[in-house]
Amino acid sequence: MTIAPETMIAFFSASVVLALAPGPDNIFVLTQSALHGRWSGIFVTLGLCTGLVGHTTAVALGVAVIFKASALAFTVLKIAGGAYLLYLAWMSFAAGAAKPEKNSQPRLKGRHLYGRGIIMNLTNPKVSIFFLAFLPQFADPAQGPVSLQILVLGLIFIAATILIFGMIALLAGAIGDWFARSPKAQIWLNRVAGTVFAALAVKLITTHR
Repeated sequence: MTIAPETMIAFFSASVVLALAPGPDNIFVLTQSALHGRWSGIFVTLGLCTGLVGHTTAVALGVAVIFKASALAFTVLKIAGGAYLLYLAWMSFAAGAAKPEKNSQPRLKGRHLYGRGIIMNLTNPKVSIFFLAFLPQFADPAQGPVSLQILVLGLIFIAATILIFGMIALLAGAIGDWFARSPKAQIWLNRVAGTVFAALAVKLITTHR
């Protein structure tokens, strides 16, 4: 199985552009980094990319077709994702100012942030449908098994996502460090994050296939 170098370059470039485009995932990384520090954003990014592994595998195995064909499966998953986002919104609105901590350590446990990223990504059926439409465009049956090509393309997409989201986490984390010096600013930032989570929840719940 081989993928032409020019195809891989074109795919990586497209993946970078898509990662830069404002969307639920990079906004999620931005808010978590600003709230809890740059390393928190890194853990969230790793969680989101773990979710992308699941979506890539679903496309390679043909499972993602279910979300495109079944209105029930699509609705159940998006409602679960929306409910989780509403829970995060409630947590943000209820949060007070945190005590200052060293910038080198996340303000929430890494496993919790990693889990947030996984749940955020896996409960969005639009990602599976997007991958179902996007990845096969760069696969060539003449170059070998399409399922293996899709897995490789998925890994390339994940690499681009880690690169861009990691940069977002670092930049937003620096902003968060500035906010951490002011308890009032922290509370304000929590309210903004809660509003963002609630808006993302509404957007996800009201989305259509």
